[in-house]
Amino acid sequence: MRGKRRIWPRRLVAVGAVAMTALLAGCSREVWEVGFFPVESKGATSHTDAYTALWNGGWIAALLVGLVTWGLILWCVIAFRRKKSDRGLPVQLAYNMPIEILYTVIPIILVVGFFFHNVSALEKTIDDETPGEQVIEVVGKQWAWDFNYVTEDVHYAGVQVNLDGTEQPGYDAPTLYLPADTDIELVMRSRDVIHSFWVPAFLEKRDMIPGRESSIHLRPLKEGTYVGKCAELCGEFHAEMLFNVEVVPENEFIEYTDSLREQGNTGILGPDYDRTEWYQNPYEQEEGAEQ
Repeated sequence: MRGKRRIWPRRLVAVGAVAMTALLAGCSREVWEVGFFPVESKGATSHTDAYTALWNGGWIAALLVGLVTWGLILWCVIAFRRKKSDRGLPVQLAYNMPIEILYTVIPIILVVGFFFHNVSALEKTIDDETPGEQVIEVVGKQWAWDFNYVTEDVHYAGVQVNLDGTEQPGYDAPTLYLPADTDIELVMRSRDVIHSFWVPAFLEKRDMIPGRESSIHLRPLKEGTYVGKCAELCGEFHAEMLFNVEVVPENEFIEYTDSLREQGNTGILGPDYDRTEWYQNPYEQEEGAEQ
């Protein structure tokens, strides 16, 4: 029985090591470089590299701390385990000053490092207010998207996607066109309930709250097709609120907006189509009562 008890832990360790090796072997170099984010996010916009660096730095630091901590725990378990010859209680220690200082200084260094790394990433991403050469208004509605190309004074009115069980349910989804290597300002708002604009490859999303506007300033860098979706449960057909993003050369973008103009989609789709009669801003009511 004692022999079997000793064999089982070894078997578990061996199985765990084999399983971990198999899992890690299935990950490509690109997957590791982006920290298991979508592979297409690498270099997709002017913000993705900053997000990836922050994420990778965070989990690498956490992994190192974890390895050191678990290593010390296992070392203590093995080095100071109770031996057959031991009698009574082990030596009782109150504290160890060098260890106490070490465990105080290292967390402070880690927290300060994370703080400045985080601030640096925020300045390059969330706080980016680079004026947009193209201003595009993204309007969420149950359960589709409208895109107002404000600078070009044209619009696109999206229709809800019909999930029919095919492998490409979003093939004919509303499509947002963005010119590559151009500073973009995306202004977002909602026509009815809370939605959320999310393009996984861009590593960014913004909530769209009725009565408020939010924005993203970015520069698309890599041409291609990206999948987007609403990331906020917004009603019965939330799952069908899909859209695509096409990052194209500037001349193709101009051709696309010109085609919208030829179709008669001139001007901007304003708040006339909003369904926010249920929404009342309490702060506006208080200001009106005071006046």
